[in-house]
Order: sequence, then C-alpha cells, then structure tokens
Amino acid sequence: MKCTDNSSKSRRARNKRNKRKKQIRNRWVACLSVILMIQCIAAVNIYKDSNKTEALVQEYETSNYTKTLYRGQLFAENLCTASEDIPLSVKSSDTGSDSVSENASAAGNPLGFEPESVHAVGLFDVNNAETDCAYNIHKKIYPASTTKILTALVALENGNLSDTVTVADEADSGKFAADEQTCGIKAGDQLTLEDLLNGLLLYSGNDNAVAIADHIAGSTEKFAEMMNAEAKKLMATNSHFVNPSGLHDDNHYTTAYDLYLIFNECIKHDDFVKIIMAKSHTAKVTGNDGTIRSITWEPTNFYATGDAKKPDNVTVIGGKTGTTQLAGNCLILLTKDKNDHPYISIVMKADTKPLLYKDMTAIVEAIPENN
Repeated sequence: MKCTDNSSKSRRARNKRNKRKKQIRNRWVACLSVILMIQCIAAVNIYKDSNKTEALVQEYETSNYTKTLYRGQLFAENLCTASEDIPLSVKSSDTGSDSVSENASAAGNPLGFEPESVHAVGLFDVNNAETDCAYNIHKKIYPASTTKILTALVALENGNLSDTVTVADEADSGKFAADEQTCGIKAGDQLTLEDLLNGLLLYSGNDNAVAIADHIAGSTEKFAEMMNAEAKKLMATNSHFVNPSGLHDDNHYTTAYDLYLIFNECIKHDDFVKIIMAKSHTAKVTGNDGTIRSITWEPTNFYATGDAKKPDNVTVIGGKTGTTQLAGNCLILLTKDKNDHPYISIVMKADTKPLLYKDMTAIVEAIPENN
C-alpha cells in the first residue's frame, strides 16, 4: 500500500508540474501572440503614416515648387518656366524647326535682340506652357508702373467694380510731384472702382492706385501687405512691394518672371482684359461739392495710341507700361496669334521708348504664324 500511495503521489506531482509548465508555456505563447499582434498593428500604422507623410510631402512640393525645379505633377506644370537664358528663335511654319533670327545671326547676336539696351526680356506661350525667349528673367529689377497689374489683381479679387469710392486726401492728384503720372482725381471725389481701374491700367494714374489701395485695405501699407500675400500665392517669391503705384523704393522690386506669373493670373479675369483692350475710358466723377465732371483717360501703350507700329502676325490685346529713371522703360504685353493663342511678352529697362518698342516688336514677331 505504501508503494502504491508513493507512486500515486509521484504521478500527481509530475502531472501537476507538467500542468504548470503547460500553463507557463501557454502564457508565453499568448504573450508572444500579443506582442506579434502589436508589432503588426504598429507596422500597419507606420505604413499608413508613411503614405500620409509622402502625401503631405507631395502636397507641399506641389504647392511650393515651380517647374524650374520639378516637373510632372508638381506646381506650375501649366506655367512657362526657364532656368537659363533662351535665345529668341523663329519657328518655321513649313518645317516646324527653330532657328535664331537671321538679323540676330548676321549681327553676331545669339539672343535675337540687343541685350545692351534692355535688362530683362521674356516671351511666354501661355497655352503650351513654353518659354520661347528668356534673358535675365530671374534677376532683380525695379518694376515701375508695371506694379499696377498686381494692384489691379488685388482690387479685382477683393472689391466690386460697382463699388463707389470716395477719394482720400492722400490720393489727391495735387499731392504728387509734377513728373508723377496722375489721373486728376481730387480728395472727396466719388467714382466707381471700375473707373479707377481703367485710369490705373490705361493712363497709369498714381493717384488712382492710392485711391484703390485706400478703398480695398484702408491704407497703402495694408494694401502692400495684400500685394505681397498675393505675389507669394502665385509663387512670385523674388518680389517685394511697398506701394500700389510702382514709384521708386529700393525695397520695391520684382523679376521679369514674377511679372509673368502675376500677369498670367491677371488675364484670367475678363474685366482685366476688357480694360487693357480699351482705346480710352471716360469716367463720371462727382466732386466734393456735388458737381459732376467727366475725365477721359487714354492708354500710355504706344501700340494702342499708334505711336509705335504694331507687330506683324499677331493681334495686340493690351498691356501695361512702366517708366522711372531707375526702372527704365518697361512693357508687359498680351498678344494673340492668328489661331487666337495668347502670348505674354515682357521687356524691362529699355534705354529709350523707341528701343522698348523695337525690341518688343522683334520678340513678338518671332511668334510662329502657324502654331
């Protein structure tokens, strides 16, 4: 009996030990399963976060880089870009091949225009997103009154053409120097924002620029902040504006390429294009004393006034001039070829007005007849 009892006790102890080992083993298996499950979940989340991070990076790149740096799905895939000078080429309508203009080659000038007479030049094919000519387009320049295309853009995006504007004291034409272009508005005058924009873009009135800024933002300083915000949104990041008129300030500058970006956005507004196409505009102005007078403004663009022969092969739609001593003679122009395809052309800091229009004509006439 003793042997049987001892054997039975031994089996029970052995079974108990085996059971405990099994329980410990099962617990380890359960723990390892939980750890493995946690690792799997973490891996999935890391993968998801990785995809999310990649998407965020792509979104940032799409919003913040131009096609000069990246192409494809990134920002500016529908914009013209150029990282270096591009000679002015004349494309043959028969062969489709490009060649530097004969006149330029004969003169030993690979660019196709006189670089000594200008600071920056650009020709941009809007529909095909191609830069057909580029010279110093990323170099800092003073914009003079070409600034006013951005002034108009900010006004169009933040105001209504039918707004009645009361001219503030600082916008009175008498406050400007004799050599500073004004439209002749006076403090207390009332006229529409549409009238002011016509005087701004056609006659380049500095008084109109200040009146618009005061109406939209309350002051020229706050309006300049809006201008810089708009420029940044358009990726015109090599520019800085301190006033709505373009009167000289060392801290008021841009590039030809930035002006292209801004003008390209401007021409998306039908009201902007309608204004720069106009031969003249007559505004009805109500004076501070209640009397009504009419003021007529005509373009400063010599193509519009007939003082410069219009280029062959294209239709000049309109544009914006600019002139100061340091900025030289400037012009940004919208033209269309015979197939109604739009082009933006820019000449900055030409020595004289005749040279400005000579170079602009040479550039625009390089647009192919059959595109």
